[in-house]
Amino acid sequence: MTIRGVEIAEPWFLCALLLAPLAWLWSRRSAGRVVFSSLRALPGGGDTWRTRIAWLPDALLALAVASLVIALAGPRKGDDKSRVHADGIAICMAVDVSGSMHALDLSEKGKETTRLDAVKGVFEQFVDARPDDAIGLVAFAAYADTRSPLTLDHQNLIAAAQHVSFANRGEDGTALGAGLALATERVSELRPREKLGRVVILLTDGVSNIHDIQEDDAIAHAVEKGVKVYTIGAGTNGQALVRVDLGDGRSQLMNQPVEIDEAMLQRIADRTGGKYFRATDHASLVSIYDQIDKLEKAKLSGTQFANYHYFYAWFAGLAMLLVIAAFALRGTVLRRLP
Repeated sequence: MTIRGVEIAEPWFLCALLLAPLAWLWSRRSAGRVVFSSLRALPGGGDTWRTRIAWLPDALLALAVASLVIALAGPRKGDDKSRVHADGIAICMAVDVSGSMHALDLSEKGKETTRLDAVKGVFEQFVDARPDDAIGLVAFAAYADTRSPLTLDHQNLIAAAQHVSFANRGEDGTALGAGLALATERVSELRPREKLGRVVILLTDGVSNIHDIQEDDAIAHAVEKGVKVYTIGAGTNGQALVRVDLGDGRSQLMNQPVEIDEAMLQRIADRTGGKYFRATDHASLVSIYDQIDKLEKAKLSGTQFANYHYFYAWFAGLAMLLVIAAFALRGTVLRRLP
C-alpha cells in the first residue's frame, strides 16, 4: 500500500485507528468529579479559558493513539539511488556506422537528420524505457568494436551512444558477421543466473561486403549462445537523399541507391528466434523499437529497493510527546478534581 509515495509496510495495522475515538471517549468518561448535595454550593463565574479547552488533554491522548498506530503500520520510502536490478535481460545494440548512414531518409519531419543520428535518438529513448536491463552498444563498419559493455549505468551508455560517429573513409564497409559476432559475445558475458535472456538488435542499411567473420558462422554462434537477434533494415526503397560536402562551406543534396540484403537479415532473425523489421522513415523506426520493447519484457516487473527511509520512529516519538503533553496539562493548568 502506497500513499503519496510513502509505502505502508503493514497496512492492516491502520484498522486500529478506530481505537483513537474510543480513547477519546474513555478519557472523557474517566474525568474526576466531586458530588455536591446541591449545585448552589458551586462557585459562580461562568466559563473560563480553562473550561473552554478542558477537552484538549483528551484530544491529545486520542492523537497519541493514532500516531502510535501509524508507527506500527511501518511507513517507509524507498531510496531511488539504491534501486535493485532484478530479472532484467541482456541487450546489445549493434549499429552500422558506414558512410551510407549519412542518408537523410529517417529524418523527423522538419528536421534534417542522418540515419545514424536518428538511430541514436531512438536508441536513447529505448534505453530510458528499460531501467532494469543490462544494455551494451557495438558499432561496426569494416570491423566491429565495443562502444559500451553491458551496463546498468544507462547515463554513461547514452553518453557513449551520443559519441558514436561515422567510420573513417579507410575503415568504411559493412562487416555484418563481425558486428553480430561481437554483439553476441557482449550479451553472453553475464552468467545465466544473472538474467532472463540475451537479445541483440542488429541494424544496417547495406549489404555485407567484408567477410572476416562469415555471416553463417556468426549466426551459428548466436544460436549456440541462445541469443535472439532482432534485425532492422534501415532505409527507403530505391534511393535516398544524402548531403554531400562540396567544400568552402557549400553542400548539395544528392541521391544514393539503397541496397539492403533483406534476405540475410531475415535469415539471421529466423534462425535465432527473432524478427526482421524494415524502417523506411523516422516513424517506422520508432515503431520498431516500441515493438521490440513490448516483445522483450522481463517476467517480473516493479520497483524494488535495497534501502528504505523509515518514518515509524517519528510517529512513535510524536505519540510519546502527545501523551506527556496530555498528562502535563491534566496535572497543571487543566487539573481536575479527584
